[in-house]
Amino acid sequence: MALGATLHRFEISLADSDRGVYESFELRVARHPSESASFLIVRVLAYCLEYAEGIGFSKGGVSDVDEPALSISDLTGRRLAWIEVGAPSAERLHRAAKSTERVVLYTDRRLDMLRPAWLGERIHRAEAIRVIAFPREFLRGLETNLDRNVKWDVARSDGHLFVTVGSQAFDAEIEPAPLLEEP
Repeated sequence: MALGATLHRFEISLADSDRGVYESFELRVARHPSESASFLIVRVLAYCLEYAEGIGFSKGGVSDVDEPALSISDLTGRRLAWIEVGAPSAERLHRAAKSTERVVLYTDRRLDMLRPAWLGERIHRAEAIRVIAFPREFLRGLETNLDRNVKWDVARSDGHLFVTVGSQAFDAEIEPAPLLEEP
C-alpha cells in the first residue's frame, strides 16, 4: 500500500523589512512521502521570502516535472516568477528561464556541490538566476521543531533571516548568489 502525503499546517507571521512585506497567513502544505523534512522547510521558507500577491505552490505538488515548486502569477495568469526548490537540472533551469522573466532557486544544498552539474550546460539567462542556499545547521534546527501544526515568526532584515518557533530562535545569513560563478 502506497503511503499518502502528510499535511502540515503553518501559521506564519512574516516581517520582511528588506522588501517592506508584513503579513500573517496560514499554509497547508502536503509533504510527499519521498520529500525530506529539509525540502519541505525550504519550500515554506521560499514561500515566505517570495511572498507577494499571486504566489502559490504548484498544483501537481513536488512530483510535477512541468511546473515550478512555487510561482507568482498576475491576475491574468501570466507567470511573473518561477521559484525552484532543491537541486534542479540544467535543462529544468533552462526551460524555466525561457518561459519566465524571473527565476530564483532556494536550496538546502551547498552551492559549490550543485554548480558542477550546471557547468557547460545550456541555461538561458543563467547570469540572471539567483540562488539562496540555506545553511544546513539552520535547517536542522527547524527540522527538530517540525510538527503537523507549526507557528513560525519569520523576519528578514539586512540579508539576515530569523525564524522563531515557540521559545526557540534560529537565524541565518541569506545572500542571493549567482547560479554560476563568474569566470
